[in-house]
Amino acid sequence: MSEARFRFYAELNDFLPAAKRQVEFAHRFQGRPAVKDLIEAIGAPHTEVDLILANGRSVDFTYAVRDGDRISVYPVFETLDIGPVVRVRPEPLREPRFACDTHLGRLAAYLRMLGFDTWYRNDSPDAELARLAGGGAPRPPMGGQQSEGDHTGSPLRERRILLTRDRGLLKRSEVTHGYWVRETNPRLQLREVVRRFELAGAATPFRRCLRCNGLLEAATKDAVFDRLPPRTRDTFDEFRVCTACGQVYWPGSHYERMRQLIDWSLGE
Repeated sequence: MSEARFRFYAELNDFLPAAKRQVEFAHRFQGRPAVKDLIEAIGAPHTEVDLILANGRSVDFTYAVRDGDRISVYPVFETLDIGPVVRVRPEPLREPRFACDTHLGRLAAYLRMLGFDTWYRNDSPDAELARLAGGGAPRPPMGGQQSEGDHTGSPLRERRILLTRDRGLLKRSEVTHGYWVRETNPRLQLREVVRRFELAGAATPFRRCLRCNGLLEAATKDAVFDRLPPRTRDTFDEFRVCTACGQVYWPGSHYERMRQLIDWSLGE
């Protein structure tokens, strides 16, 4: 039986039992396992790791751990320049697009409210979610609405950032971009994701359908008149309609509450 010493830094300690947080600890193993396998066996999903040092030298996930190694594991660096060393995470996606697991339906609606392409179904199997966050064959989002820029059928364009409360889901090898959401309250989850992925500058509120993720376009009252409640017909003149499912939106009593949530989630 071999033994290596590990130390996890910053928010990676969220995945560890209390006795192993913020301290160096011994981990026993057999054979020459890849460091990725040991990191996940200890508890941290590979999608949360950005830098690994083995005996002070940067290594990738395939590094075979040896008896006596000292392994330091770091999360994503927001400001520190670590360009000269080996980053184990793939390059960030240029346009943030998300997939939410079955427990994050409210968060999915909130992200759509901010204008972000967010795939969600309340019955999605883990394999489907993992495929969406990997490089598998593309599939249109809900409602048959194809995402902007997805007309080429390129597998690369289907890759989404998987948001989940299931740590095990993030450990699936096909998941290349993922994040374990710490908060349990949907409003706090939204603010957490906005800050983690620096979304404030990219938000385009009221651009997507909250129900199906389709794009919204302006519509005249005459065009949607038959689909409006009687009081709405007499009160409002500004409407948007989903190009995928036909849902009609107008700035009703809920609008100001949504506007306040948007301002709060995008603020410092």
